[in-house]
Amino acid sequence: MSMINKENIVQEAVIDASAIGLLPHRQPGAQGMYDPNNEHDACGVGFVANIKGQKSHAIVQQGLKILENLDHRGAVGADKMMGDGAGILIQIPDALYRDEMALQGVTLPPEGEYGVAMVFLPKETASRLACEKELERAVRDEGQVLLGWRDV
Repeated sequence: MSMINKENIVQEAVIDASAIGLLPHRQPGAQGMYDPNNEHDACGVGFVANIKGQKSHAIVQQGLKILENLDHRGAVGADKMMGDGAGILIQIPDALYRDEMALQGVTLPPEGEYGVAMVFLPKETASRLACEKELERAVRDEGQVLLGWRDV
């Protein structure tokens, strides 16, 4: 069953820009800390959007499917057991976060006036708490307020 409908557009684009003349074929020589041997291009890009700007979990599901499909193109880093940092960029699902944070007694500011960070923390309790404390300090040092945590 396809999740694609007329309001959701899925497009995968894979372009070897040097093959179509968009980029010069030669790379600059090694200089300073730069080494052209470390150059690499993105292996693929996926784009999913609702053309009416509506938020939808189906869009997230389609984006995740694109990430799964990039695996055959080598979308993994030097360590084949780990990804290369590929991910998805989405609008903040305000209703979801509003409901989830209300369960913790947190009232969120108006939509568009708060941010969300995905943070990967150690499982070991003492290390996790130390990391949370450091992140809270960094947020405070930037003049921001950390409203709460949500385990996922």
